[in-house]
Amino acid sequence: MTRHDLDAAAPPPAESSLQPAPSPTPAPPRRGIRVLLSALRPRQWTKNAAVLAPLFFAHRAFESEHLAHALAATLAFCLLSSAVYLVNDVVDRDRDRQHPTKCRRPIASGALAVPAALALASALASLALGAFAWIGWQVSMCALGYLALQALYTAALKKQVIVDVIAIAIGFVLRVATGALAISVPISNWLYLCTFLLALFLGFSKRRAELSLLKTCAADHRPGLEDLSLPLLDQLIAAVTASTILSFALYTMSPDTIAKFGSDRLMLTLPCVVYGIFRYLYLVYRKDSGGSPEKLLLGDKPLLAAIALFVLIAGAVIYG
Repeated sequence: MTRHDLDAAAPPPAESSLQPAPSPTPAPPRRGIRVLLSALRPRQWTKNAAVLAPLFFAHRAFESEHLAHALAATLAFCLLSSAVYLVNDVVDRDRDRQHPTKCRRPIASGALAVPAALALASALASLALGAFAWIGWQVSMCALGYLALQALYTAALKKQVIVDVIAIAIGFVLRVATGALAISVPISNWLYLCTFLLALFLGFSKRRAELSLLKTCAADHRPGLEDLSLPLLDQLIAAVTASTILSFALYTMSPDTIAKFGSDRLMLTLPCVVYGIFRYLYLVYRKDSGGSPEKLLLGDKPLLAAIALFVLIAGAVIYG
């Protein structure tokens, strides 16, 4: 029997071995209210707690009229920021599709259509501006300033290295200013400075997490990342960390602060601030977190404990 005869007599391979492996069935897309809620990014509403800071530090938390205005301003800022998130997601939908996690956002994934997202953003912005107008014209001007800053950020500033993080930090300062205007109280410049520096700290930490995660593809997602490097971001984070802690320490020991609260005991909150910042740095550098500050603030128990202890001590000093 020849080799040709042996090959002819051999049994044919099993049919299953000739068929390609079936591809996994994709998960069904999210629909309805879950899509809308996800697009609003409710986790990021934690940023708007900055609107309540003036109410707390101005010793007005238990005055019903001021409390109502502060809560209304906070809710309005949640609606306004969600409108901004929707517009940003529409503009960035192509870049978000290249990100390992942002590709799941409703607009980037196609679960929420662009016209529907823009219509929802318009409705939320209208409601928010109406609420701000009810509180007062000064608050409305501050909200319009925030919208103008976000429009400028989306159009140009987000592409400028370092300037983009400064713009985000100014947005936090506007939140604090909105809270102060809502209850008609002056706020110490120290509070504005500490807010600005803390926002810079969070912003540069987020940029570091993005650069570490995306590596060579970082510029495809965010143009400003191509001009950054991990060593440079490490230096910026170190400088802002030291500045934030020092500024808050000086605020607690300022003669104006001591005169306002009747004692210098607000410095007892300093260990909470130091631990909270160092804990955040630990999560950024050792756990590769920091890309979503709101997730860290809501999900890390030691960090939550530090924030809760800070509020308790500061509340005892201010209201005790």
